[in-house]
Amino acid sequence: MSAHQISPDVSLQKATKEKLDKFNKIRGKAVQTGEFWDIVVMTAADEKQKLAYEQQIAEKLRRKELPLWVQYHVFADPPGVKIGKYCNGGSTLYSIQHLQEQYDDKLSTFRILLIHAGGYSQRLPSASALGKIFTTLPLGDPVYQMLELKLVMYIDFPSHMEPGILVTCADDIELYCIKENETIRFDRPGFTALAHPSSLTIATTHGVFVLEPTVESEHGVLEYRSCHSFLHKPNTKTMYVSGAVCKKVKHDPRSFGELGDNSADEFVYTDSTYYIDHLTAKRLLVLFKEIGPLDCEIDAYGDFLQALGPGATSAYTRNTANVTKEDAKLVEVREKIFFLLKGTPLNVIVLNNSKFYHIGTTQEYLFHFTADLNLRAELGLLPKAFSICPNDAALNVSACVIHSLVDPSCTVAPGTVIEYSILGPNVTVSRNCIISGCWIAGDTHIPSNTFMHSLSVNVSGGKKFVTVVLGIDDNLKKSVASVADIVDLQFFGTSLLMCVDLWGLSASDLVSSGDRSGLSLWNARIFPGFPDLQSSVTASLKMLEALHSKSSYKLPKEVQLLSLQEIINHKDIGEMLKFRQHLYEEISRHRAAVWSSG
Repeated sequence: MSAHQISPDVSLQKATKEKLDKFNKIRGKAVQTGEFWDIVVMTAADEKQKLAYEQQIAEKLRRKELPLWVQYHVFADPPGVKIGKYCNGGSTLYSIQHLQEQYDDKLSTFRILLIHAGGYSQRLPSASALGKIFTTLPLGDPVYQMLELKLVMYIDFPSHMEPGILVTCADDIELYCIKENETIRFDRPGFTALAHPSSLTIATTHGVFVLEPTVESEHGVLEYRSCHSFLHKPNTKTMYVSGAVCKKVKHDPRSFGELGDNSADEFVYTDSTYYIDHLTAKRLLVLFKEIGPLDCEIDAYGDFLQALGPGATSAYTRNTANVTKEDAKLVEVREKIFFLLKGTPLNVIVLNNSKFYHIGTTQEYLFHFTADLNLRAELGLLPKAFSICPNDAALNVSACVIHSLVDPSCTVAPGTVIEYSILGPNVTVSRNCIISGCWIAGDTHIPSNTFMHSLSVNVSGGKKFVTVVLGIDDNLKKSVASVADIVDLQFFGTSLLMCVDLWGLSASDLVSSGDRSGLSLWNARIFPGFPDLQSSVTASLKMLEALHSKSSYKLPKEVQLLSLQEIINHKDIGEMLKFRQHLYEEISRHRAAVWSSG
C-alpha cells in the first residue's frame, strides 16, 4: 500500500512523534516486565544470515541503541528447503518451536514480537548483506534502522496485550492514530489482525478482510470487528461477490488516513500485522509436529488467515495462483492447517486513520526517502541524518544523506540516497541513485539511475572489497536457461552480452562451475574484487563508464570476479560494521569540534 496522492496527516504526525518520544526514553535503558516486549524474535534465511543479524544486534546493544533487559533472538530456517525465504508461515512455526524448546511453560507468560526478516532482498540489494530489518532510515540520532522503527510503531501494544505473539514483516511501515481515550487491545482468543482502509486496486496485492456487518452508529477511528472470512490477493470481482467492499457513509466519523478525503466512496480493509494468543500458538506447534519437517512454502497470511472465520472454506487449499513455487505436498499441508484452525476466531482491529508504506524495492526506497512528502512529514524523516554535509546548498531537499561524510564541494541531485559512504572533493551524484557503503574519490561523476553498493568479502583465504554497480531498475530475479541466452539479460538497459564484450570477458567467465540453476544478474560473476575499498569503487565505475561510452575497459588478469550471490555468501560482516563505526567516530568528532567552536 502506498499513500502517493494523499496529503500529510497532522494527526498521524502527532501520534508518531509521541511514539518516537516514548521509545527514545527507553532506548538504551533497562525496561521493566509489562512495559515492553519480553522477547523480540527475528527470522533469518540461513545460519550465515543469522550470524550477521546477531552481530548487528550485539553492536546495537553495545551502543545502547535498543531497550535493555529484553531477550533478542534470531532463528534461522533449517538447511534444505528455505521455508521462510519466500513465504513466512514455515518460519512462524519453526520460531514457535524454538521458543517452546527454550522457555517451556514460561512461554505462556511472555509477550513476543516476531519479525519476519529472512530472505536476500533481491529487489533492494543494499539490504541483501546486512538484512532488510537493518535498513537505515533518515531519522534519529544515532540513526534508526527498521528494527528500531518496528519497536517504535508497536510501543503501546505490550501493555495492552495478553501473552502471545505479534507477527509482522521487516520491510513495511504502519502509521496510525487513535483517540486519546482509546487503546489497541490484544486480549481475545484466536487471531487478532490490524486492518487498514485501502483502495480496491491496492487490495489486489494484499490480504482483504470480509467483515461481519455492523450498524452505522458503531463506526469510529478505532473499531473492534469480527471477520467472516479472509481473501488472499483477490481480484476486484471476488471482493464484490464476497461482500468485502465497504462504502463511506454521510458524515462518516472515520478519517480514512490511507484513502484521503477525496478518494472514491468504495474501499476495502487490508492486512498488515496480526496477533496469536498463546493457546492458539500451542495448537500451531501441534500442527508443526504432525506435518514434520516442512518441504513446501507456507504463507503466514494466506495459509493461516484463510482458514479462519465462520465463512472460511477449504477451497483456497487448492488455489496455487499466488504461490511462488508450486509443490505437490502444498495442498495436503494446507488442508491440515485448515482443519486444525477451522472455527478459530479472526478478530479485526480496524484502524481507519492509518497508512501503510512498503519499502522493499529500489523504487519504493528512493520514492519514500526523497520524494514522498507525506511520509517525510508524518514520520519526521530528514534530508540529512547524522551526516557531515557542510554545503547544504549543494544537497537538494529532495535528496537524502544518511550516516555519511560528504565533501563541501560535492553535489547530490534530487531523488538520490547516500548512506554509510564517503564522498571526496567534487563528486557529483546524479538523479535517482543509491550509493551505499562506498568510498568515492574526488572528481567523480555518478550517472543517473545508478545503484552502487560496496561490500567486504572473505574469499580464497583473504579479504577483498567488491563494489556492486547496477541500474536502479535492473531485475536480479530474471534468469535465462544458459550462457547462450545472456543477450536477454539487461544490465543498465544494455544486453549483458554487449557488456561482457566491452569488459573483455567471455560469457563463460560469468558462470560458477557448480551452478546449474540458470544465469541471472544475481548469480553472474561480473563484480571484481580488490584488496582495498577505493580500488573496487574505481574499477566498477570504469566498467560503468565503458558501458555508457561504448568503449572497452579490461580488468587486470589477476582480479577475481564474483557474483552477488557469492558476495552475500562470503560477506565479511565485521569489516562492513567496522567501516560504519569509522564513519560514526569521524562524524561524531566533527560535530564535537563544531559545537566546541560555536
